[in-house]
Amino acid sequence: MATVSVRYIVNDVDDSIDFYCHRLGFSEVMHPAPGFAMLVRGDLRLVLSSPGAVGGGGQAMPDGRMPAPGGWNRFAIEVTDLDDLVEVLRESGTNFRNDIVDGVGGRQILVEDPSGNPIELFEPTIAEARLDEG
Repeated sequence: MATVSVRYIVNDVDDSIDFYCHRLGFSEVMHPAPGFAMLVRGDLRLVLSSPGAVGGGGQAMPDGRMPAPGGWNRFAIEVTDLDDLVEVLRESGTNFRNDIVDGVGGRQILVEDPSGNPIELFEPTIAEARLDEG
C-alpha cells in the first residue's frame, strides 16, 4: 500500500507510464484521462500530469504560468477537508500558487513553503485516489 505520493509533471503521460512500469517496476493504478495517470511501486504512488491537461495538476496557474517538468515537481499531502485547511492557512498568511482545482481523482491546491517550494494539498474524491483504500 502506498504511503507517499509524489506528482511529476511530464511531457507525455503514455511515454512516462511505459518508462516507469517497464523500466522501474511501477504498476499502473489508473489512467482515466490522456494527461493524467497514477502509478504505484511499494510505498510510493507516482502521479503523472501533463502540462495543460484539463483538470488537475497540469492546469495553468491564474497568472498564466504553466507547470513544466522539473520546476513543478512536489510531494502531496492527503487531507480530509481541503476547504477548512486552506481557510486556516490563508488566515495565517500562507502563500498559495493557485485556487482549489477539481481534478479527475480529487481536489488540490498548491501551497508554498517559506522558500517558495510547492506542496500539494490533495483531497481525494474517488476511492482509487486515496492513499489508504480501506
